[in-house]
Amino acid sequence: MKLPERIAAKLPGGAEPPLTGSMEREYWLTLVASGSYHMDMRAVGLKILKNRLSEYVRLAASGETVLVTDRDRVVAELVPPQGGRALHAADALLADAVRRGWMTPPLLPGPGVPARAPVTTLKVLLEELAQDRADR
Repeated sequence: MKLPERIAAKLPGGAEPPLTGSMEREYWLTLVASGSYHMDMRAVGLKILKNRLSEYVRLAASGETVLVTDRDRVVAELVPPQGGRALHAADALLADAVRRGWMTPPLLPGPGVPARAPVTTLKVLLEELAQDRADR
């Protein structure tokens, strides 16, 4: 349900427009978010979000929640990263894999990356390559 412009508009100085009856109830219902109540939350349509994505990502990174709407229906939320989340994507993906049980972390940290044992020698590889070329 699209809210009337009178409800969605803010007056100068951040004051709310005067509302009566069902309009007031509709206005207060727009302040409800999944999981908690936020008075200072932004909502943005998909088209505008696509054109100004970096601006809204910066808002989310600074602590603000941004609701993403499609035809006046909330379809997603841009939220700030959770506390304790790794700063780098690779670290976060590894931590998530451990949390889901896909990986097990080592019991003792090793000295570094283990040395790779060669699969075969260069001489054998060159011989196989020459044989493959001869077969053609």
